[in-house]
Amino acid sequence: MASNTSKTARASVRAGQAGQGGALSVLGEFKYIIPLNGGKHAYLRNLTNGKTAHLRTDSEAFIEEIRVLAAAGHAAKIRAEINGLAAAHPEHGWDATEKRLVEAGVFEG
Repeated sequence: MASNTSKTARASVRAGQAGQGGALSVLGEFKYIIPLNGGKHAYLRNLTNGKTAHLRTDSEAFIEEIRVLAAAGHAAKIRAEINGLAAAHPEHGWDATEKRLVEAGVFEG
């Protein structure tokens, strides 16, 4: 059997097939929240469905999207990311955003 594919391409295909058990493998740092407009809006990346939503950070939709991610086991990472944004940009209101999420019970359980 003659193969026209490169060694690297075959290795890539094998690596992709090995991860088909439903587990997520991410190399490098993955950001869930991409802040926009001084913290009023954000792109929120959802690893569970592969979609990125553009949401107001004070909306119910934002809270529900974070709740879905937290239920999928990403709560600690998201909370750390929000705390990092609050430290880096205190004027953007990320501390208030975290407070709203805590009050909504997003990070519990």
